[in-house]
Amino acid sequence: MNSTRRKLAIATWSSPREGNIYGKLVMDAGEALAYIEHLRKTTGEKVTVGHIVGKAAAMALKSAPGLNGRIVLGKYVPHETVDVTFLVALEDGRDLAKTKIPRADEKSVADIAKALAEGAGKLRGGKDADFEKSKGIVRALPSWLLKPMLWTTGFLTGSLGVAAFGLEPFPFGSCVITNVGAFGVDEGYAPPTPFARVPVLILVGAVREQPAVVAGKVVPRPLVTITATVDHRFIDGAQLGQLAKVLRKGFEEPWTLDSLAKAPWATNDAPEAHATNGG
Repeated sequence: MNSTRRKLAIATWSSPREGNIYGKLVMDAGEALAYIEHLRKTTGEKVTVGHIVGKAAAMALKSAPGLNGRIVLGKYVPHETVDVTFLVALEDGRDLAKTKIPRADEKSVADIAKALAEGAGKLRGGKDADFEKSKGIVRALPSWLLKPMLWTTGFLTGSLGVAAFGLEPFPFGSCVITNVGAFGVDEGYAPPTPFARVPVLILVGAVREQPAVVAGKVVPRPLVTITATVDHRFIDGAQLGQLAKVLRKGFEEPWTLDSLAKAPWATNDAPEAHATNGG
């Protein structure tokens, strides 16, 4: 029996024809892990690498107004807010859903973690009414009929901003993030998803201890690979490079994402960090 995810996949993709840019960043996660430990102790929220990437991506989108938007009938239209969506695994990975974080650039990392945990809890508990409605429609329709319905739904919700078939206006925002590191995957690339109507899809890999060059010496460091699939209609390689700089700075200096001038432990010993994935 086809799962909801498999039926969506069959109805979504055909032969590749999209113009996309694929890129990756391999970054030192040491400061991010230390900040995660700090936030867990001070806020009580289960902050993860995925949440830091989400906030960093939101700040990068804020710095690139030409990317934070959608294409409607051949014309670029900017979004009024920076909204980031996280994918949520259901039924031990057999199905997939999403939680959108509105105005992610205005939220703290801990606030993003809290909002995502609440959204994921509703989805896993069957208490997200919109998801349950849309899931019922997907399961009821045959794949051949689901394909045109997905295109129509994507156009109405993702381009025009009209609520339809259990989906809110702009249901995926401008960026979709999935943390494959939570499943032990080091690196991967998200396929372009036409019905989502987003210009950026980001995958977060697992944090691994690997050799790295620090001050001219090879030492073991916790590294993470973050990859992006970007719609070439929105941005070119040079602009993507500038976007990557903003994301890298936010990840490697995560306290700046919460408007702090320096690391909370700058005058003390850094808290012990551990490789954490999730979100």
